[in-house]
Amino acid sequence: MPDFTYEMQARANGFKLVCGVDEAGRGPLAGPVCAAAVILPDNCEIEGLNDSKKLTEKKREALFDVIIEKAVAYSVAYGTLEEIEEYNILNATYLAMNRAIDTLKISADYALIDGNRIPTDIKVPCETVVKGDAKSCSIAAASILAKVTRDRLLSEYAKQYPEYGFEKHKGYGTAAHYEAIKKHGILPIHRKSFLKSFFEGK
Repeated sequence: MPDFTYEMQARANGFKLVCGVDEAGRGPLAGPVCAAAVILPDNCEIEGLNDSKKLTEKKREALFDVIIEKAVAYSVAYGTLEEIEEYNILNATYLAMNRAIDTLKISADYALIDGNRIPTDIKVPCETVVKGDAKSCSIAAASILAKVTRDRLLSEYAKQYPEYGFEKHKGYGTAAHYEAIKKHGILPIHRKSFLKSFFEGK
């Protein structure tokens, strides 16, 4: 289970406002990529907090409200569909992460970034934490905010395009999603660059 080891290390090094940063939606065929930044109080206790991928949708939804209530500050931001197509998914993810950090209502002075790559142009001192959403409470909280926010957006897409099943697959490349694309075509919310090999292989 995640804990505050990384946050405490950063504070021992003189940093006071440590945010966790994570993303959701790098792999799907549709929609933007989402990132969140969260600053939690020292030793904040949130029962059941864990990597968002290990939680049910119902549990993530419940934790979303608790995180927002207890956080010192939080922010959620997107890398848009257009940015994914223009700059590639990795750089669009960096844009989303930087936006989340930059729009915290109380500025962070240090960031714990999930993964093994530091975002380009990040403005605060930081470190990466591989599988950070399973190790750091702040990163786990960010993973939940990013995942729930993006899933809610995809559920809205499902109302707009009911024949595609976005409420179930959330834009990921499931067999049902590919079948819907074959049958109904590409939507404006699809990442065209992610579908090139699919259509070349037809």
